[in-house]
Amino acid sequence: MPRINSQEVREIAALARLRLDEAEITRLTHEIDGILGYIETVKGVDTASVLPMTHAVPFDCPLRPDEPGQSLTMDEALQNAPRRRENMFEVPRIVPGTGGA
Repeated sequence: MPRINSQEVREIAALARLRLDEAEITRLTHEIDGILGYIETVKGVDTASVLPMTHAVPFDCPLRPDEPGQSLTMDEALQNAPRRRENMFEVPRIVPGTGGA
């Protein structure tokens, strides 16, 4: 029994704003069904004795000590700012202000 049908592929495509022809729907139905089958296979693997890990291979990522250093002066921090107002970075408004758009 297939794990996904062509109607579900059409619905996913519509949600993703994709326009697919019938050949693409047929191909994707088959490909997604294969992917879902592979996921079922992986879900069946016993991982009870395997420790969780962040990478597939051992990965040593040493961190430097987090120690405070000397701070920049206000002028040094703002010297490359494209626009500044007094002691602040000035950026374009992205939300409407009070009283309208």
